Amino acid sequence: MGEEEKIFAGRLFDNRAPELKNIKHKAHVLCQKYNTMDEYDGGRLPLIKEFIGGIGEKYYFQGPIQFNYGSHTYIGDNFFANFNLTVMDDARIYIGDNVMFGPNVSLMATNHPLIAEERTAMQYPDGHVSMSEFAEEIHIGHNVWIAANVVVTGGVHIGDGAVIGAGSVVTKDIPAGYVAFGVPCRPVRKITEQDSKKHLL
Repeated sequence: MGEEEKIFAGRLFDNRAPELKNIKHKAHVLCQKYNTMDEYDGGRLPLIKEFIGGIGEKYYFQGPIQFNYGSHTYIGDNFFANFNLTVMDDARIYIGDNVMFGPNVSLMATNHPLIAEERTAMQYPDGHVSMSEFAEEIHIGHNVWIAANVVVTGGVHIGDGAVIGAGSVVTKDIPAGYVAFGVPCRPVRKITEQDSKKHLL
């Protein structure tokens, strides 16, 4: 079983394996290039499609951005991300249509064992010792807004139409149609017609 297969099987994997380093290097180089380009440069947005797993036709990343693999992330149509998006997509990350991210959002689909000895338990014949990792998927539904400075951890599902308040750390599932916030993030109330801002149009 290859190291990427171990990730998707939920096993501990060696993040320093050449197989994985090569995938990450491609994303890192293209993110670096993206971050140096002017936001009006017509060649900037197409760079995303060179490393992303899949993405809709309409999308915008303000930048700077940092994806760990890129190829493990799948994004729907009409996506927007503000400044400083960090995506640790060791496991797969699925994002629906019409999703908005505020500044400094981090998606952390990766983890390490809590027991110290297990973090260095993977020793290889060539002598290197891996800092062991395991990873769980993140699923973000359609029409979700994730506000500024939010961290979403692996294994989380965020339902359609949910809003995650600024500064939250999302460690558990959030149901569809709820405002949720806090550390740890929790569903606070349903979004209703009383929340409408149509009168501001």
